Amino acid sequence: MAINKNHEFDDLDGIKCSIVEKNVSAERVEFLKQLLEFNRYTVVVVPSPAPKAAAPAAPKEGETISQPAPAPSTFTIGVTDLKFNPTNAIFGRMLRTKDGHIVTAAYWQQKDSVSNDEIPYFEKE
Repeated sequence: MAINKNHEFDDLDGIKCSIVEKNVSAERVEFLKQLLEFNRYTVVVVPSPAPKAAAPAAPKEGETISQPAPAPSTFTIGVTDLKFNPTNAIFGRMLRTKDGHIVTAAYWQQKDSVSNDEIPYFEKE
């Protein structure tokens, strides 16, 4: 159990991991996996459990039963280094991109396609 919500741990495929993100898409998994592996972390990815759904109401007489829509496929990403904390890694400027720039918050969130570490996040408009 984590002390705070920003530093979570869990067993992923039987491996104790520090959780990076939960319920993310396959595209996000690929982005984070490449970034973290470049920074020499061992990444573990598992499918997220399906959200719990309420039991369907009993059909009334004459109604047909419709199947619920399939839940979107999401994943949980973790790293085997239990000291890793994504918030500290980003704002502590500990991660680098493949071209040598420091990973910014906007780059991590995929708002920017290039990490512009020249201007600190607190000076941007």
